Amino acid sequence: MVFATLIRRNITSKQSRLLLQNLCYNTTPNRMAARYLKQEEAQKIDEELFSTYGFKVEQLMELAGLASAQAAHHWAKHLNKGKVLILCGPGNNGGDGFVCARHLQMFGHTPVIIYPKASRNELMGQLVKQCKGMDIEVKEGLPAKNELDQYSFVVDAFFGFSFKPPVREPFDEMIRTIQHSGRPIFSIDIPSGWDVEKGHPSDDTPHFSPSAVISLTTPKMCMEKFEGSHYLGGRFVPKKLITDYKLQLPEYPGTDQFVKL
Repeated sequence: MVFATLIRRNITSKQSRLLLQNLCYNTTPNRMAARYLKQEEAQKIDEELFSTYGFKVEQLMELAGLASAQAAHHWAKHLNKGKVLILCGPGNNGGDGFVCARHLQMFGHTPVIIYPKASRNELMGQLVKQCKGMDIEVKEGLPAKNELDQYSFVVDAFFGFSFKPPVREPFDEMIRTIQHSGRPIFSIDIPSGWDVEKGHPSDDTPHFSPSAVISLTTPKMCMEKFEGSHYLGGRFVPKKLITDYKLQLPEYPGTDQFVKL
């Protein structure tokens, strides 16, 4: 059917290839068997990116936040493009969330950032300043429960792969409130409250059950059985590092910073 349409429209072979690539990308996830990493392996890769390859935290944070925004925008294309609630923790995962918020605004969304526990880190302070300078609202507490329906979806950037239970105040009640709201959730790297290797907790520990997740750099073990929409962002990993760690990363389409697994 696709080929017949191309012939009827007298589309050139080059245009045909581009159109077919887009069709395949939009409908078919990358089924390449990625290697899922333990927490210690993921930490070593981060350390090597900084020490051996000379990356800076703010570089990787910008790339991760851009990839997260692109993937979230792609995943949410069936939702109304409106207000988006961005939940940011005090660590690097929260920094990814701030960057994601900036780019989502550029893509036509209206982000509102919830930042319940401010960090004293200078970089985090700069990220807050950037977002406020772009008229992105940064608040300490959640909206009222009856106002959560105003948000198309939620971006979870509370905790990253270095998180270890328990979930402390005020994050515990915030996670419960958002989870019970029924809003679609898009998690950055690791769903907040999950163990990076064991996955979601089996007890009553507060945690998100997201509809979609973007793994950063490489997928972690907790995502191996995830049944939602799973993306990968990390189009910056040096080829030698990929070879050294046998990462088996998929190819990224076009110039996108994310790929659907």
